[in-house]
Amino acid sequence: MAEIVMAALVLLGGFFCFVAGLGVLRLPDVLIRMHASTKAGTLGSGLILAAVAVYFADTATITRAVATILFLLITAPVAAHMIGRAAFRSGVELWKTKIEDDAERKLNR
Repeated sequence: MAEIVMAALVLLGGFFCFVAGLGVLRLPDVLIRMHASTKAGTLGSGLILAAVAVYFADTATITRAVATILFLLITAPVAAHMIGRAAFRSGVELWKTKIEDDAERKLNR
């Protein structure tokens, strides 16, 4: 049973990592690419680390896997926010939509 759970976790994690890579490759601007890479990449990595914890099933490995997952969940959104903010402030061309950009007015005083 552990092998089936582990295989499912690895396949799901691999799928989400693939989607993250595909999103970085195909999406139109830096902010949307970051969203895809951080959300799907973090989920994919977390699922693969959960599979590692299930496979080895000892306390040291489970502790390291959980600590790494928590580290990813804490640092990935902060890093994406900072990169997005730097890209926005440096004037990187964004995808043209009909949505009004309030952030540009507020940040460029």
